[in-house]
Amino acid sequence: MQVFAKYLEGIDNPDHRARIEEILTWIEEKFPHLEGQIKWNTPMFSDHGTYIIGFSTSKQHMSVAPEELTMVKFADEITQSGYTSTKGLFRIPWKKQVNYDLLEKIIKFNIRDKADLTNFWRK
Repeated sequence: MQVFAKYLEGIDNPDHRARIEEILTWIEEKFPHLEGQIKWNTPMFSDHGTYIIGFSTSKQHMSVAPEELTMVKFADEITQSGYTSTKGLFRIPWKKQVNYDLLEKIIKFNIRDKADLTNFWRK
C-alpha cells in the first residue's frame, strides 16, 4: 500500500479516502502478483508490464477504468450493478456498495486476456 500513500493523502474526504484504500487493499490481497503503481496521478495495477485496472476519484464517485474492451464485455453487469459508465470507465458513487464480485471478474478477465501481451495497453 506504500506505493499509494501519497495519492491517498491527497484525498481530503476521510470517508472517500477509506473507501478507495479499502478497494486498493482488497486488490493487493486478492491478486498479490499484480504491481500497484501511480501513473498519470492515479492508482493502477499492472501484470507483467501490461495494464489491468485503474482508479480515480471525484466529489461524487470513484471511477474504475478496465479498458474499453473489458467495458464492452461487462457492460450489462456494470449497468445491473447500478453504475453509470462511459466507453472506458464506470463510476461507483461513494454512497453505493462496491460490487466486489464484478470487480474480481473484471480483473481476472484482464489478467487472462492480456496474459500474452507485451504492451501496456491493448492495441
